[in-house]
Amino acid sequence: MTEPTSVETILDRRQLRRKLTFWRLFALAAIIVALVVAAGRLGNAEAHFTPHIARIEIRGLITGDRATLKLIKDVGESRASAVIVDISSPGGTVTGSEQIYDALRLLAKKKPVVAVVNSLAASGAYIVALGADRIFASDNALVGSIGVLFEFPNVYKLLDNVGVKVETIKSSPLKASPNGFEPTSPAARAAIDSLVVDSYDWFKKLVKTRRNMTDAELAAVSDGRVFTGHQGLPLKLIDAYGGEREAVAWLEKEKGVAKGLPVRDWKKPGVSGRFGLFSLASDALAMMGYQQAAEMALRAGSVHDAATLDGLLAIWQVGAQN
Repeated sequence: MTEPTSVETILDRRQLRRKLTFWRLFALAAIIVALVVAAGRLGNAEAHFTPHIARIEIRGLITGDRATLKLIKDVGESRASAVIVDISSPGGTVTGSEQIYDALRLLAKKKPVVAVVNSLAASGAYIVALGADRIFASDNALVGSIGVLFEFPNVYKLLDNVGVKVETIKSSPLKASPNGFEPTSPAARAAIDSLVVDSYDWFKKLVKTRRNMTDAELAAVSDGRVFTGHQGLPLKLIDAYGGEREAVAWLEKEKGVAKGLPVRDWKKPGVSGRFGLFSLASDALAMMGYQQAAEMALRAGSVHDAATLDGLLAIWQVGAQN
C-alpha cells in the first residue's frame, strides 16, 4: 500500500520546480547572449574581407567606452568603402563625446563618413555627428543642444532637518567642493563655473569650425536649445534632410563609392554595456522582432544610468537647462 505524500515532500518538490525554472530561464538568457555575441563577431569578421558600407550605431549615453573606440578603429582597417554613423542619443560626458569625435575624424582620413540622425543627436551626440563629413537628419529629428552642465545633489538641508552633519577635514577650501553635504560656497561655485565655461567655449569653437559658421550664426544656435531637422538645415546644423537612403546616394554620387554595396552593421563585442540588464533586455527583444519594446528598454536604461555619469556633461534633458 502506497503511503500518502507528506506535506514536506510536496513543498520540497515545489521548491525544486522553482529552482529548475530559474536555471532554465537563466540558461535561455545565456544562450541568447551567446547568439548575439556570436552574430556580432561573425558579421564583423565577414565585413573585414568584402567591400561594403559600414553602419556604426551610437545609442544611449555616450561615455567614450573602449569598445566603441575599438570598433571605430577596426572599421578603419576593414574593407568598408564608407561609413554611416547612425545616431540616436541625448549625449553623455564631454570627454567621451570628444574621444568618439576624434576617432571619427581619424576614420574620415581613410574613408568617407556620414552621420544620419533619425531621432536625436543632442549635446554630446551632436559633437559625435560633427566628426562626420556630412550630417543628414529627418525633418522631425532633434539636433543641437549646444551646451555643457555640471550637476550634483545638495542634501545639506535635509541632513540638517534630521540632525545629521557630515564633518570634513581637507587640505584646502576647494578640495572636494562642491560635495553636497554643505552649502556651496561662492568660491566653489566660481571654480565649477569656470570649468563649464571653458568646456562650453570649446564646444562652440568646434561647432563654428566644423559647420563653417559666423559668430552671429553660432550665437543663434548655441543657447542650449534643440532644433528639429527642418529648423536645423537653414541654421547650418545639418547638411541635408534624409536618412540612410539619402546618405548612401550622396556617398555614391559625391564620394565615388560603388553603387549597390550592402550596408552592414558593425557591433561592439558582447551586449553588456553601462545599462546591464536594460541592454540585455533590449537586445533580446530586438532579436524577437519587438523593435519598439527594445527601444523603450534602451531608453529606460539611459534614464537609469544618467545619474551615474561623472564630470562635465553634454547631455540633453527635458526640463533642464543645457
